[in-house]
Amino acid sequence: MQTIAAHTDLGAGMAVAMKDLEIRGAGNLLGGEQSGHIAGVGFDLYVRLVGEAVAEFRGEGEGEAETVEMKVDLPVDAHLPHDYVPGERLRLEAYRKLAEVGSVDGLDAVRAELLDRYGPLPEPVTNLLDVARFRVLARRAGLTEVTVQGNHIRFGPVTLPESAQLRLKRLYPGSLVKDAVRTVLVPRPMTARVGGKPLRDRAVLTWATELVEAVLLGSVAAAASAAGGSRPGAGPDPGTGPGPGTRTARIAGPAAAAGSGTTTVGR
Repeated sequence: MQTIAAHTDLGAGMAVAMKDLEIRGAGNLLGGEQSGHIAGVGFDLYVRLVGEAVAEFRGEGEGEAETVEMKVDLPVDAHLPHDYVPGERLRLEAYRKLAEVGSVDGLDAVRAELLDRYGPLPEPVTNLLDVARFRVLARRAGLTEVTVQGNHIRFGPVTLPESAQLRLKRLYPGSLVKDAVRTVLVPRPMTARVGGKPLRDRAVLTWATELVEAVLLGSVAAAASAAGGSRPGAGPDPGTGPGPGTRTARIAGPAAAAGSGTTTVGR
């Protein structure tokens, strides 16, 4: 209090600070009390922070492109159950590894590690791996967002040539192409034409994978599958002919099979 009372002039804060250092000392600036310990953030994050600091000091990585965040917001029950991966730290570590996956090979390595450490994968974990697999595919197609928007699924950013727009509207009737905002709105797939519910879990991921491959990546095989030729229950609705009825009959198949071993995304 005496120090504060003695320094009342404008700009006297520096003098107060210096007097405080004189009275109490500078402390252990480089010790664990100030800097913390590796255990506080984890070894992996510590190594990354040190690497980033060294790269910044050397002036490296300034021109490197950062990984674009990929947002997938679909009705999928995908998570790591507490009884499968015990401990918050272990779950966060697994989530981090899945978020950093940039290739199918990397995803397969994460799957193998989960199997080795925790045993057979429950359905929510399988769904989580399928979401990561779809994220890799969507990022390869240039997407940063696949989300539910009302009665549609929103894909963006998308810039489709005229031929791809025709393919989209032929395979997915009712789709909207919004060139101004570089997005595509596709009607949500349903389990049935009348009284059906929106597809969920692996079924909706399979549907979204087919769309990305057939329309954005130009896969002939995926286009043929989307047209209703390769999956069980995907054939055209008898007597309806081509059109919305055909598309609805096609997407009823995955939902019926989702609970009995439907092929997971990307396999």
